[in-house]
Amino acid sequence: MITAHTDVVGSLVRPVALRKARDDRKTGRLSHAQFKSIEDGAVDEAVSLQEAVGLDIVTDGEMRRLSFQSQMLEAVDGFGAWDIDAFLWGHWHGHGAVGERRRDRPVNLGVVSRLVRKRHLVAEEFAYLPGRTCRIAKVTLPSPGLFVNFWSPERSKSAYASLEHFLADVVAILRDEVAELVRLGATYIQIDAPHYTLLLAPETRAFYESQGWRIDQWLSRGIELDNAVMAGFADVTFAIHLCRGNQEGRWLVEGDYEPIARPIFQRTGATRLLLEYDDDRSGSFAPLRHVPDDKIVVLGLISTKRLQMEAPEDLVRRITKANRFVPLERLALSPQCGFASSIVGNGLSIDDERRKLERVCEIARRIWT
Repeated sequence: MITAHTDVVGSLVRPVALRKARDDRKTGRLSHAQFKSIEDGAVDEAVSLQEAVGLDIVTDGEMRRLSFQSQMLEAVDGFGAWDIDAFLWGHWHGHGAVGERRRDRPVNLGVVSRLVRKRHLVAEEFAYLPGRTCRIAKVTLPSPGLFVNFWSPERSKSAYASLEHFLADVVAILRDEVAELVRLGATYIQIDAPHYTLLLAPETRAFYESQGWRIDQWLSRGIELDNAVMAGFADVTFAIHLCRGNQEGRWLVEGDYEPIARPIFQRTGATRLLLEYDDDRSGSFAPLRHVPDDKIVVLGLISTKRLQMEAPEDLVRRITKANRFVPLERLALSPQCGFASSIVGNGLSIDDERRKLERVCEIARRIWT
């Protein structure tokens, strides 16, 4: 099991040049080879930044993704028509000038035929990464339960008899992806599962329950689906990441982990729990009492939503509070979520991002060395 005391959730701010290149590729102003060269360069810069600040674990910054969960749709036929709004809908909340934003769920969203994989989802990402770093290389995959977003009781029944049958195919695709990543040498794979925390609030919980399962079923069956993706890969450390929504400095829900903590913390096959804890939206550390002795808690205390830097004394104080429930050797530190869960990103620059990650490493040295 990987025991590193610093971590990074996954996504980093996309450089302006990469965002422009994506647009130019769509309009034919860039060839495939030209676009890939720019994309590779963005990954190289992301890796260099993470190494320079001192992180034990690095990702490719998800530079090749439209969203943290988009690789499934890009690599697999059957999901029907979709665009970035498939990942951005909801009633988003934000402080101050960021404000509120509501986006409706696209009306035609829904799987329309049996899923058929065209290529591997993230194998390209991982195959490129280890050659660029000597640090622990992490790759992220979406939790299968996230794809309930693409289930339509009306449009999807011609393809699948039930939600369960649809998600079984999602699990099979993700499990095959893990096998390929292991073949390529992956030792650390993170499952992104923000849908569990969306069960904490009535509005977002109502959507999940409208798709056919009650909250207790989402917890029990959702964990079973995650564990089916992870099972049998003894040489891999798996992580699960929980947050409450992360787009353009906004969030979807607030709420303490307590209603979902025991089943998730105790039954997940993941041994690293990356938990959002950057402000009061996440509640107290008391739910950490449910964490078994064989798991590490990565405290997401550094905000990717706000420019303000966290004071070192406040971070040390909060780690000390968490230590009341989990021994210090089983705690670690990270940002609360990615800096750009989609290509849109939060309102931080790459320099802001660097300072935030430097603070992660600064506090980790102070606490654990």
